[in-house]
Amino acid sequence: MNAPTLTVSASPHVHSRQNTASIMWTVSAALLPAALWGIYSYGPRALCVLAVSVATTVLSELLCDKLTRQPSTLWDGSAVLSGLLVGMNMSPSIPFFIPIIAGLFAMLVAKWSFGGLGANWANPAIAGRVFVFFGFTNAMSSFRLPGALGRALGADAIGGASPLTYLKGRLVDGLASTDVLGGSGYPFTQFAAKVADMCNLSPYVVDAFIGNIAGCIGEGSSLLLLAGGIFLLCKEVITWHIPVAYLGSFALLNWLFGGFAHGAGFAQGEVLMPLFTGGLFLGAFFMATDYVTTPCTHKGEVIFGIGCGFFTFLFRNFGSMPEAVSVSILMMNIVTPTIDRYVKNRKFGYVKPAKKGAQA
Repeated sequence: MNAPTLTVSASPHVHSRQNTASIMWTVSAALLPAALWGIYSYGPRALCVLAVSVATTVLSELLCDKLTRQPSTLWDGSAVLSGLLVGMNMSPSIPFFIPIIAGLFAMLVAKWSFGGLGANWANPAIAGRVFVFFGFTNAMSSFRLPGALGRALGADAIGGASPLTYLKGRLVDGLASTDVLGGSGYPFTQFAAKVADMCNLSPYVVDAFIGNIAGCIGEGSSLLLLAGGIFLLCKEVITWHIPVAYLGSFALLNWLFGGFAHGAGFAQGEVLMPLFTGGLFLGAFFMATDYVTTPCTHKGEVIFGIGCGFFTFLFRNFGSMPEAVSVSILMMNIVTPTIDRYVKNRKFGYVKPAKKGAQA
């Protein structure tokens, strides 16, 4: 008579040890190698930018918990992850008030004004980054060369444009991006020169893959971002559909049509240099794979990734912006409900009704 009532929900019954906190902290751990590389490359200033970003998002989360009188969500790791992504999308020389504004917009506007985690229509970190990018474009487009390239020029720190920003303003007919950088005297490391010699690659491609390029704190090392992405795939935190569709569609479009932006013909575009620059790996593995703002089905995820790749290619090569990863993902976040509406898995046991002609 006093036995507790057992409530059995509808099937299927799937058991998993993963919860929101474990997923968020796992993604943050996968980002740490790339973040530490950014701190190593740019020095203590990069650490300060990351600390300010994380502190802003955590305090904003705490404030929203108090105002809404909801159970505390501070320890689920979502605020820390958002702050880390905001900081990694910033230049190491950015004024501190900009990551503060980005963090506040991400948490208060993009996340909590829609009801908190699970109700937001856009990735909070992307929304915060795009907001300050259009509000403070000059500051968001000013970068420092990392320590390795600075030492190659005999300087401790030197300001300059990222490769994408530089190339956007200096398109030369008939030349690939690596040729343009080489003709301009843009620096590269001796290690990259040796590896490039052995592998028959451009030293700029090698430096871009390792992380010796000017840019945001977290976008530098495609190698470490790829390692973090593979770690998430192995832990089954993300699936391959969005990253592969994103990177693959961008690479294919850039090869087929990217040459037109430089005065070359069809299937003459460069692939590796655009692929390893501009935060493409950071976006593909860590921002485009957000559970809440991406489609619910694997087919939908492939469509989502292809859309991100298409818009990134379009804006980079034919738009006014040198970098468009965040804007492209944000645009596809808007399309996500439409994708979910029209792309659905077939119901188990469902038999498609025959057409009238076939029945007759």
